[in-house]
Amino acid sequence: MPISPNQGSTGGGTIVTITGVNLAGATAVKFGTKPATITANTPTAVTVVSPSGAGEVSVTVTTAGGTSNPLPFFYVGAPFKAAVSETSGPTAGGNTVAITGIGLATASDVAFGANSATPTIVSDSQIDVVVPAGTSAGSVGITVTTAGGSSNGLSYTYVDAPTVSSISPTEGPTSGGTAVTVTGTDLATTQSVTVGGSTAPFTVVNSSEVSIVTPPGSAGAADVVVTTSGGTATLVGGYTYVAGPGI
Repeated sequence: MPISPNQGSTGGGTIVTITGVNLAGATAVKFGTKPATITANTPTAVTVVSPSGAGEVSVTVTTAGGTSNPLPFFYVGAPFKAAVSETSGPTAGGNTVAITGIGLATASDVAFGANSATPTIVSDSQIDVVVPAGTSAGSVGITVTTAGGSSNGLSYTYVDAPTVSSISPTEGPTSGGTAVTVTGTDLATTQSVTVGGSTAPFTVVNSSEVSIVTPPGSAGAADVVVTTSGGTATLVGGYTYVAGPGI
């Protein structure tokens, strides 16, 4: 007489189906000493709503012919989420984040706002999930659903991909050290800026402006690449290194 699922929330409310033979006319289904609510019954199956409980209990079905052999059912506490490894990312999704906490081993779904993804179970204290695409930029709640119930309380911010439209000045010496203003959109979460592949120190002024100091480079045009939580923007050949004079 299989039981599916064989685990559920300590608060009860889990839809459980018990299959077997001679089950028609079931008068009671008990989880330990507590009766469950019968919602459907055929000669080979009984569907019930589990009562509240804790730990492992025995499930039995009673009909006019007697009481069945017991089957184990395990009550699982609601999950607790402590932290998420990244609190923001591109609106397009696709990045993997780790969620840590307690009671995550039975996680079946992680919702970022209205959009859901199936997690990878690492342990009872960690799950990994590929962030689904967001509906729009902005903050959403993270909800983890397990056999024990659902838990929210953490948030995640979707960030639009950046753009870079111009820089000023557009040229400077190969020795670097030139203060340059990078202009574009969605630059507030800038994580790095490179010029010709070399990292440039930067300061975020606002969502449309970042100030950098050029690193040393080779004479010629160099790409300027800005990386934010929302993605990467490249101004191809946007800055030109100029060799110093010689006599």
